[in-house]
Amino acid sequence: MPRTKSLKAIDLFSGCGGLTQGLRDAGFKVVGAIEKDELAIRTYKLNHPKTRVFEGDIREITPKTLMKRLKLVPGELDLLAGCPPCQGFSTLRTLNGKKDISDPQNDLIFQFSKFIDALEPKTIMVENVPGLYEDGRLEVFATFLKSKGYSATFEVLDAQNYGVPQRRRRFVLLASRGGEIKFYDPLPKKVTVSQAIRDIDKLIEKFDPLHHYEPRRSEKVERMIRHIPKDGGSRKDLPKEFVLPCHLKTNGFKDVYGRMRWSEPSPTITGGCINPSKGRFLHPQENRAITLREAALLQSFPPTYKFSLANGRFPTAQTIGNAFPPKFAQYQALQIKKALKESNF
Repeated sequence: MPRTKSLKAIDLFSGCGGLTQGLRDAGFKVVGAIEKDELAIRTYKLNHPKTRVFEGDIREITPKTLMKRLKLVPGELDLLAGCPPCQGFSTLRTLNGKKDISDPQNDLIFQFSKFIDALEPKTIMVENVPGLYEDGRLEVFATFLKSKGYSATFEVLDAQNYGVPQRRRRFVLLASRGGEIKFYDPLPKKVTVSQAIRDIDKLIEKFDPLHHYEPRRSEKVERMIRHIPKDGGSRKDLPKEFVLPCHLKTNGFKDVYGRMRWSEPSPTITGGCINPSKGRFLHPQENRAITLREAALLQSFPPTYKFSLANGRFPTAQTIGNAFPPKFAQYQALQIKKALKESNF
């Protein structure tokens, strides 16, 4: 029986490798990746040592250089995928009508254009925050794709519908030269916080540095955390004497110092995921914030996935929070894989 040809993919803006992990789990061979953040690159290389990583600003890396080093010719690549930095589209950056869609990082989405021009990939996947859906750049990019013979489908999807134990709405675009690719149908059941982290000690190493560490908090904050009701409670449930002075002055951001619920997916895991002052990041039962490892599991990373702690815990938390959840990527990549098999490229 002839050996099945492996499907080749490239991950632009690879971060710590969440998208790459999802593509690999779907059966793709990720031959190249581009990333400029040093900490993300350290983590990426720990987990994907066979992928050629191009380190630096994507605006300074030419498709010709990448193609030469990866020995690719136009039309050969099966999938060009990536998650361009999206802070400029984020809701928090556009509160109170103060939109800043001129953020230079937003234009990084057009870096796909130069690589599409040169590589002529069979399919494309782009992930971003929901704000891109209503931004003028999307129309420009979609028009470009159409001019190059691609059929594009884009929508705002929720990761909790695709095996990720987390509510996380994201813009996803799939494009193909072989016709429209439909998104994977939502799964019938959602994965809960309980299923993801309740039995964490059975999933991880005995002395996992991402899980076994002692955070330092003031006694006042520790006391407040102890009095927040288990399994879904928040600071609004506290007696007045346990409320922090800063919280008495505002009625907003009610999720800060809130606990997750065992029976539901977690809230969106952000770069502040190990800091309870940044959101509903307290453990459902224990009097602490979730750990880096728990955050990674809620992002659907495998329990054995390695993360560099070279710069300390908080930069690592940022790396985890910025990642494309692997399971989310995997299910959409399975649709791309199916389309590739059914098309006559």
